[in-house]
Amino acid sequence: MAYVEVDGVRVHYVEHGSSTGPGVSTAVMIHGFPVDHRIMTGAFEPVFADRPGWRRIYVDLPGMGRTAAPDVGSTDDVFRILRGAVEALVPEGAYVVVGQSYGGYMARGLVAADPERVAGLATVVMLVEPRHELRQLPGRRVLVRDSGLVERIGVEALEAEEVLVVQTEETWERARQEVDPGLAIADPVVTARIGASYAGTFPVEPAPFDKPALIVVGRQDSMTGYRDAWDLLEHYPRATFAVLDRAGHALNIEQPGLFEALVGEWLDRVEEARRAARPESDRLSRTA
Repeated sequence: MAYVEVDGVRVHYVEHGSSTGPGVSTAVMIHGFPVDHRIMTGAFEPVFADRPGWRRIYVDLPGMGRTAAPDVGSTDDVFRILRGAVEALVPEGAYVVVGQSYGGYMARGLVAADPERVAGLATVVMLVEPRHELRQLPGRRVLVRDSGLVERIGVEALEAEEVLVVQTEETWERARQEVDPGLAIADPVVTARIGASYAGTFPVEPAPFDKPALIVVGRQDSMTGYRDAWDLLEHYPRATFAVLDRAGHALNIEQPGLFEALVGEWLDRVEEARRAARPESDRLSRTA
């Protein structure tokens, strides 16, 4: 297990891909609340499997996963420690940031804090409005429910499932593997304190971010919704905005083909922009 210390907090992270070599790019991956890095590795490692040259850093946020942080008490604390971890793990050079749900909120903060270094942004079911009562949310509904799963799990358990709007054997098992472990080990005292101070005071969109971006939301997401993301349209002039039908807060599980295609196309745009930004002498030497 790997850790980096920030203000007395040992931040746990998982790293995939090479961190050295010519042309290596870094992606910082930030999970939602109150799960852990496994929700991100399950979603994104299949996309990176056939894409060499990427270092992926999956961070466990304070009070979640294996990052114990008994003194953390707010989203501002979480962001401060996350930013310190990123500075320690990526001390120089550009990087891209990827956030899921609450992690998308954190990612927007990182972009605002260091727009020159962040070369791209991707968010999935992003938390736009931290105050739940102000979110524009569709009603909770289930679009698909396999009869075999009903027989095996029971209707009551399926009705209690808050994330999935597509309830099949595959989506159910992936949620059990990627979502449940993080929920089980989150510190309930710390996450309750963070939940009570959920809205951060750090900037998120002080200026337009004119680099490759991807914002993907679920049409049936009753947790963070989809409408609020459209208020950000003009802040990201190089963003692909996508709202996926048959998808809720676990859209990468429910629509894996579309999700992986969109992330892959975003990475294509990031890599294209990186090639264009190289000094002309470097580009010529590589093609000579």
